[in-house]
Amino acid sequence: MRQARTIVRILRQHPFASDAALALLLAVLTLGDVLTSRGYLTGSLWIYVPAALLITVPLAWRRREPLVVVAIVMGAFAAQAAILDPKPTPDLELVPALIAVYSVALHGRRWRAYAGGGLGLAAALVWLGVDDFLLPVVLFGGAWLAGRLVQKRQLWVDVLEQRAEVLEREREANARMAVAEERVRLARELHDVVGHSVSVMVVQAGAERLALGNERPGTRDAMLAIERTGREALAEMSRLLGLLRRDGESLALAPRPTLARVDALLETVRDTGVSVTLQVVGEPIELPPGLDVSAYRLVQEALTNVVKHAGAARASVVIRYGGRDVEVEVEDDGRGPHNGHRNGYGLAGMRERVELHGGTFEAGAAGNRGFVVKASLPLETVQR
Repeated sequence: MRQARTIVRILRQHPFASDAALALLLAVLTLGDVLTSRGYLTGSLWIYVPAALLITVPLAWRRREPLVVVAIVMGAFAAQAAILDPKPTPDLELVPALIAVYSVALHGRRWRAYAGGGLGLAAALVWLGVDDFLLPVVLFGGAWLAGRLVQKRQLWVDVLEQRAEVLEREREANARMAVAEERVRLARELHDVVGHSVSVMVVQAGAERLALGNERPGTRDAMLAIERTGREALAEMSRLLGLLRRDGESLALAPRPTLARVDALLETVRDTGVSVTLQVVGEPIELPPGLDVSAYRLVQEALTNVVKHAGAARASVVIRYGGRDVEVEVEDDGRGPHNGHRNGYGLAGMRERVELHGGTFEAGAAGNRGFVVKASLPLETVQR
């Protein structure tokens, strides 16, 4: 089977060579039939041999010039039958004649295919006569119809392949866009978190500097340097955030998302008609701000997918606080991974967010029905 596939692939890669080999094989077989059947073929070799060559050799160009080929082949086929009548013609010549008609139907475009079919039918009627029109119509009409059906199938396959390529490119582009958008959103959230911490540090350094007064000038100068560096860092972060922020986007800061506010998120999902339950395993601990925001966003994005795409009636959210990590798990009873979004762009963004924290991410089928998203985020910073 593997060898047969290899041969087919080679023939498809070199169409002219395969057609030339076919034409040569048919020419040899037809000439052999002519030379070994002299008891039956009583006509002149000066007619049989040129006719055999004209009927077989042009098939080497059956893909490139199908109309020209069918005109030559069927012209020679009909001329031989008319000249030799009532003497017989080689039966084997029927094979290349049918191939020529099939080829013009398969490779001919628009009117050329119909013109080639008409030439084939006319030559077939000359071959057997108008009185026996049924057999030529069945033979050559069937060959032409088979060629047209194969052509339609090939065109349909080409369209599907092109569409699949376009969809694949769109999927990759959308996945890259989702990752980029998630990075931008993460950058904004980190700015808010880090900016708050740096602002507190600057205020505390300034308060300590004022409290020192003229005492310990070295410490006072160090506090002043901390203030200046902190303010410069805040200004630079604001500048970078301005590059990331979309035109017209509000600069107002909403309350920082946190797992402590996940109940409010679940209420908004319940308002859409999806029943959501929350289970907290372990003792809740204070998480680093950036990690806390990311955990909240994972739950939010997973529930957004449930509402928009899953067609689910129920969903469950599990938050597990461990000694080394915090885990979030969102499971629904919807349509499962065969639904379009399940290969999707929201998952790419969630995976990117988890990987930026050095965690692990899984998404897939939940038993016989539904979908589950699991993420584990390490807590090394909490242990310090």
